[in-house]
Amino acid sequence: MENNAKMFWTGLSPDEAREALVNKDKSQKDKRMTLKEAVSRFVKDGDNVGIGGFVDVRQPIAICHEMIRKGFKDLTLSFQSAGMAPEYFAGAMMLNPDKFSIKRIELAYWGHEAFGLAPAWRYLAERGMIEIEDWSNYNMSARFKAGSMGLPFIPTRGPLGGDVKHTSRTKIINCPFTDRPIALLPASNPDVALIHVQAADMYGNCIIRGTDCTCAEIAMASAHTIVTCEQLVSHELLTRNPKDIMIPFAAVDAVIEVPYGAYPGACRRHYWFDGDHIRKFLGLIAPIAKGGSPDALQAYYDEYIYGVENFEDFLQKVGVKQLLAVKAAEYDNCERLV
Repeated sequence: MENNAKMFWTGLSPDEAREALVNKDKSQKDKRMTLKEAVSRFVKDGDNVGIGGFVDVRQPIAICHEMIRKGFKDLTLSFQSAGMAPEYFAGAMMLNPDKFSIKRIELAYWGHEAFGLAPAWRYLAERGMIEIEDWSNYNMSARFKAGSMGLPFIPTRGPLGGDVKHTSRTKIINCPFTDRPIALLPASNPDVALIHVQAADMYGNCIIRGTDCTCAEIAMASAHTIVTCEQLVSHELLTRNPKDIMIPFAAVDAVIEVPYGAYPGACRRHYWFDGDHIRKFLGLIAPIAKGGSPDALQAYYDEYIYGVENFEDFLQKVGVKQLLAVKAAEYDNCERLV
């Protein structure tokens, strides 16, 4: 019975998640470390990895690059809607599945909105290389919410109106109060969450500007959380307005200051999307699905990921001029929104 129950959960089971929370060190301590240290300490083969952000907004790209350099096998990726983070992972798997591989994805959407579909997902899916569990955005948010609350499931009406109930672990019962059908969604408790935020202090308290993207729930639901931030600020400054704290320090295990850590995606108040870089990267993947050579994609990884020591070196290759351009574009768009 225990083995069957374990098979149902693709990350931590609810009991394992509660035990992890109880045993977690909740002291207010300095959690600053390097990306290499954080990835080596908190990520392992076979993990369920929760990805924060939404599509190409606040994607944890710096953490993804570091994970690709180190190499991990048989990961499960859980996210609401994501773009470049899983795309980078999938591209690495396409090039060398013996070094980096995805076993399963649990998601609502994987794509790039204005920049197109996800060619790497299509490549892996059409060849049966990954398991896929399909949900809606609300469903995945609800699953992370259940995980963050320590519940094994959460009741919703959403799956009753479509096909999600046929493509997922949704259970439908008659409500004990109304005797009408209600859908039960299993909690999502990743082994590790990858989150990028605008600001954090050294203890792990985080501020998110703009869309919060269920990041707080992903962090609270996960056994471990790695946070990169645009700015590492003092505890006194960050807690001046306590209501601004979106993720509390107790949920966070590692904090790394990485300016432009979501590039080439966007980060509200800091920089806009680099559409040219995103389109360039996607354009290297698409031909491979049609039987084309992977050499150009391999060259990208060799130059921008494997060929550098850290994310700062990646940014140096991108160039100051381009980074300043996307920063200026964000300011321009912010002014238009005011």
